Amino acid sequence: MRVVTKSPVLPVLAIALSVTGATAMAAERLVGPGPGALATAIAEAQAGDVLLLEPGRYAGGFVIDRPVTLTGKTGAVVDGAGEGTVITIAAPGVTISGLVVTGSGADASTLDAGIKLLKGADDAVVADNILKDNLVGIDVHGAKNARVRDNSITGRRHHRMNARGNGIYVWNSPGLIVEGNDVRYGRDGIFVNTSRKNIFRNNRFRDLRFAVHYMYANDSEVSGNRSIGNHLGYAIMYSKNVQISDNVSDGDRDHGIMLNYTNDSVIEGNLVRGAKKCTFIYNANRNRLLGNRYESCGIGVHFTAGSERNEIAGNAFVSNQIQVKYVGSRWIEWSLEGRGNYWSENAAYDVNGDGIGDSPHRPNDIMDHILWRQPAAKLLLGSPAVQLVRWSQKAFPALMPGGITDSHPLMRPLPVASPKWGDAS
Repeated sequence: MRVVTKSPVLPVLAIALSVTGATAMAAERLVGPGPGALATAIAEAQAGDVLLLEPGRYAGGFVIDRPVTLTGKTGAVVDGAGEGTVITIAAPGVTISGLVVTGSGADASTLDAGIKLLKGADDAVVADNILKDNLVGIDVHGAKNARVRDNSITGRRHHRMNARGNGIYVWNSPGLIVEGNDVRYGRDGIFVNTSRKNIFRNNRFRDLRFAVHYMYANDSEVSGNRSIGNHLGYAIMYSKNVQISDNVSDGDRDHGIMLNYTNDSVIEGNLVRGAKKCTFIYNANRNRLLGNRYESCGIGVHFTAGSERNEIAGNAFVSNQIQVKYVGSRWIEWSLEGRGNYWSENAAYDVNGDGIGDSPHRPNDIMDHILWRQPAAKLLLGSPAVQLVRWSQKAFPALMPGGITDSHPLMRPLPVASPKWGDAS
């Protein structure tokens, strides 16, 4: 009896022919405005098709359930007419580009959005669109390895700020890259609620509550962004192993950078200026704060609530009203491997010219502690008794109550690069 074996090449060849056939059938299809025209074009599209929208207005509220590219000529507008989400992506490999997307609903419980990426919308690309007057600009809700780049997102301005939607909302979307977007108005620029391995870089955020709001987002990167005139710049909360580097916070109202239960992270090369607090560190442990510049803030760094084993060196504290606020009785060293930080008020000597001050610097004294606990004591600041206490502490450091010590203060600040976004215009 002859035994017939199946060649392993045949199934592979069949698959290859199938894919080749699908690719060959893909086409660019021109779509014009009209009732139901876009929904019909999507329903009839084949995998890989490019749907090119002519200028005009198209009804939103549809779902893309196959890997196609939806793009538009200048003047192509997809309008949700105030109902639900305008464009929903439910298939992998979809690209949305070159469109104006507007008019989502206002239901916060369903996160009505301009564009929503559902679980399974992996490798989606949302690029070069204008999203305006939507509750949420772009909702990345479970899609893996998506790209959101070079979009202009303008949120709603009515209602209280906390009742508005976010520019970009992220939930459980590992591998997401968000870059080059310009986000203005609404609530938060980017709000992350439970995700990992995300990259947010080179974006600009203006007139928002938080520029970037991280909650339970591990193993991620926030770099090269610019936050201008928001209530808070970068709020990193309940997260670990986050790289926060080369960002700018310019004129944010409350905090430039806030670390709240943030652990094992690197905060490096950031420029923060003009906030009430340049940086607020609350119960954040084993972090490295290196080479940042804190300038013209009410408080340079507010350090509190049991934050332990942080390495803080190479930073510049320039013209802050209070350089450091630390209310505690322990001594904490802010230098690393013989290099400390630059303090603009430190009249230090450097006899050997090695760029390191010859004596330790302590940014706070016992009068600072008294003033933080009893603000009414400010009335005594000019009195001879207060001046005598301060002189005594400088002459006899053992009288100090504990606090921050920089044993190797720098004589000059290190330069901090600015991200690609230019001025605040």
